[in-house]
Amino acid sequence: MNDRLPGASPPYFTLGRPIAYRGPSFRPSDAEPFGYRFYDKDRLVLGKRMEDQLRFAVCYWHSFAWSGGDPFGGETFLRPWHAVGGDPMAQARHKADVAFELFRLLDVPFFTFHDRDIAPEGETLAESNRNVAAIGEVFEARMAETGVRLLWGTANLFTHRRYMAGAATNPDPQVFAYAAAQVRNVLELTHRLGGENYVLWGGREGYETLLNTDLKRELAQLGRFLQMVVEHKHKIGFKGMILLEPKPGEPTKHQYDYDVASVYGFLKTHGLENEVKVNIEQNHALLAGHTFEHEIALAQALGIFGSLDMNRGDEQLGWDTDQFPNNLSHVASALYEVLRGGGIGRGGLNFDAKLRRQSIDPDDLVFGHAAAIDLCARGLLIAEAMLQDGALQAEVERRYAGWDSPLGRDILEGRASLDELARRVEQDRIEPQPVSGRQERLEHLVNSYF
Repeated sequence: MNDRLPGASPPYFTLGRPIAYRGPSFRPSDAEPFGYRFYDKDRLVLGKRMEDQLRFAVCYWHSFAWSGGDPFGGETFLRPWHAVGGDPMAQARHKADVAFELFRLLDVPFFTFHDRDIAPEGETLAESNRNVAAIGEVFEARMAETGVRLLWGTANLFTHRRYMAGAATNPDPQVFAYAAAQVRNVLELTHRLGGENYVLWGGREGYETLLNTDLKRELAQLGRFLQMVVEHKHKIGFKGMILLEPKPGEPTKHQYDYDVASVYGFLKTHGLENEVKVNIEQNHALLAGHTFEHEIALAQALGIFGSLDMNRGDEQLGWDTDQFPNNLSHVASALYEVLRGGGIGRGGLNFDAKLRRQSIDPDDLVFGHAAAIDLCARGLLIAEAMLQDGALQAEVERRYAGWDSPLGRDILEGRASLDELARRVEQDRIEPQPVSGRQERLEHLVNSYF
């Protein structure tokens, strides 16, 4: 991966060679502006290569489709493929060349995309599908040349005005049918490209007001839609996970995939708890009133943990700012929960993050991702130390040790009724005494790993 891709456009970034691991003592210079200090992809972490523990992926939408605009201002990046009046498919091919140039420079194993990120929408769905298929062929060639793989694909069911009232939850069944046809196309392309997973994000699957909303009907529609996706997955032999991405609101007032707990209840209702897992994002967790590690631990406890979006919000803003991660303690705490649950599996760490609209240099894309990769690698090493030390886990086991006693086992295994427990308390004169949770001691212990 040291040479540029055959047939690629002229270099878009100033870096010529992929970023390499240089060790913790590395300091940037004009000759080498960036080197990984902690991301040594071949280093063994709990018996697996670091690359396989983290499975980094660059997302297509924020990195290449977003133009730098916000609700109060227009585009700032002025990427060549955003130019008005150009040939949309030529621009899409140029964008793909630049994307794989970035993947090469970062030396990441995966990428992710929406269909509308990679190819322009046509006048009809058939034309749109042809456009997506054409760029899919470009991807196949670039993937074969570079070894970069697809972590997951997804369909954009929220941008076009047809989806203003939702896709699967739309009051018009024709919109439901159109969305289903769009998902079928992207799921099959994901399968053809060897994708590891397929994601659905219900950005418009919610409501703005209950005055015109039938909740029961919309939830039933959404459940049937997801069942159809799972049915088609098995029909075509796709072996990857189907993932839902929880988010409480924005753009809709209330989204049905509010958080991990609500997604699990929805899946149980529709018999999908063994078929669908969750792709969890830190900022979405915070918007739902949770922490990233809470959502990860809960998903693992419920058996629906799938993959992660690695971005963050601004603590002073109450909306989804999609910034690159830069808080080491937050990342290490999240990865500790991932490792405690057995690792990332078929999922990965996808950088669903975008540059700030003032970061207009192409190289900012490289540095933003590379810094996040290195931070996550450092967080992984801290999480490994926390797990191997065992002190935190020992505290948890000590706290719940009573449940391994005869009384605890009788309760959990159904051998004790309310009458039986009342009898035991009176007969044995049980008088429980509170035991310290030692929270401050544990927080100090966690800080010691840093």
